[in-house]
Amino acid sequence: MQKFKNKTIWITGASSGIGEACAYRFAKDGANLILTALEKDILEKVQEKCISSGANCFVLDYDLSDLDGIPELCKKAVDKFGKIDVLFNNAGISQRGLVAETKFEVDKKIMTINYFAPVLITKHVLKSMLENGGGTIAVTTSIAGRFGFPLRSSYSASKHALYGYFESLHAEYHKENIRVCFICPGRVKTNISFYALKQDGNQHSQMDKGQAKGISAEKAAKKIYNAVYKQKTEILVGSSELLMVYLKRFFPKLSRKIVRNIKAT
Repeated sequence: MQKFKNKTIWITGASSGIGEACAYRFAKDGANLILTALEKDILEKVQEKCISSGANCFVLDYDLSDLDGIPELCKKAVDKFGKIDVLFNNAGISQRGLVAETKFEVDKKIMTINYFAPVLITKHVLKSMLENGGGTIAVTTSIAGRFGFPLRSSYSASKHALYGYFESLHAEYHKENIRVCFICPGRVKTNISFYALKQDGNQHSQMDKGQAKGISAEKAAKKIYNAVYKQKTEILVGSSELLMVYLKRFFPKLSRKIVRNIKAT
């Protein structure tokens, strides 16, 4: 069954990891795909695979740290297929740096890409969704959006902020058939730790040991595909590390102690 046949899906952060794997999964359904990331050449390779799987696929490369051009980016995305049924705000950048040593410019860049960019994209796409009778907005958060984590202060803050903003949006527009699905990954084997920003703004340039042991992006994509189709409120994606979400909820003091002693890289 092709659950997303002829549905238009816009995925940010589609050049690798979860976004890329989800693009291939939706492509099998014959969806109309719009793929956004910074690297045009890599996106075009993903595009080729999606088209070979039966999708209509369009590339919109863009640097999401540049907020000024996002309104025009959204116009191009909506105009390409006339509407967007699913907006998947997946793009993001992580962090590896102590609070006192991290430059404010790094904090600002992380918040811009992880929070302000998806907020601005959503504001523009939401108008189109409302005109077309509704839609689904999927948002990649993180278990670091459920509790603070060493070396991830601004990353964690940006993911916490996504919950507040999009839960509010859901409450405001539920009657207009707008649904919000939070995708909350733990450890998924992607390059997010490699591209994470250090305190000086340079790349971390290595994969964390915990990340390397995470579930595959393909396994994550399968869960996300089903969650978006069923319009689930939230799904946790990962393995044993997800237990920390429940520890924080029911045993907050214990969870703080555990987090303090986690080797964060």
